Amino acid sequence: MQVPISFPHKPGIVAYLTAGDPDLATTYDIALAAIDNGADVIELGVPFSDPLADGPVIQRASERAVARGVRLTDVSQLASALRKARPACGLVIFSYLNPVVRMGMAAFCKAAAEAGADGVLLTDMIVEEADEYLAEMRANALAPIFLAAPTSPDARLKAIAAASQGFVYAISRVGITGTQQKVAGDASELVARLRVFTDPLEIPIAVGFGISNAEHVAAVGEFADAAVIGSALVALIEKTPPAEASAAVGRFIAALRKETP
Repeated sequence: MQVPISFPHKPGIVAYLTAGDPDLATTYDIALAAIDNGADVIELGVPFSDPLADGPVIQRASERAVARGVRLTDVSQLASALRKARPACGLVIFSYLNPVVRMGMAAFCKAAAEAGADGVLLTDMIVEEADEYLAEMRANALAPIFLAAPTSPDARLKAIAAASQGFVYAISRVGITGTQQKVAGDASELVARLRVFTDPLEIPIAVGFGISNAEHVAAVGEFADAAVIGSALVALIEKTPPAEASAAVGRFIAALRKETP
């Protein structure tokens, strides 16, 4: 059963996981630990052989999962299991366009909906070419989530805001994913520009790329609705023995939540 994406906490926490790293069963346990310790939304990343928008940490995770044979259908099955276990949590499938095209847009959206996903973020799907995608998403009651960059002109931000549901993913800086020392100043300016075209009660704004600690999350909470934690989580999983990964992620998310309202 699908539920609307919402952020009951301020700021919300969106936790990105590369599905299948270190393996699918461990990803399931990690996702449950993240949810149970305060994550509002889980983004399940579909492993892809050429993740150009991602930094080295997520690239390595994707390579490991691809090498283990993890595919889009596996991610759908994982999403289904998570939806059954935690029906109230937001659940987003995060993918590059290529695996979706291989499956077929209509088949992918149908599978995502049947798995209980609330929304989809296709990182290289641009709003100007999204007519078929948006039609299939509407037909399957899924929320399309688009990326908004600091370099986007206002006309494009308006189009992104109009097409997005669930939330808008505001990129904190230009470049690839990865941790950073502080939240880029571009992030607050971008959110302010997006607010002109969005009602925060209808379309929240989540900030990602480089958010890696409680200080970052608190800073994002000053001007946005949610923070996306990606590379920091994937790096933690990479350096932790699989048997200990879910507990480590649980502690990490709990520490982030402890420092925020």
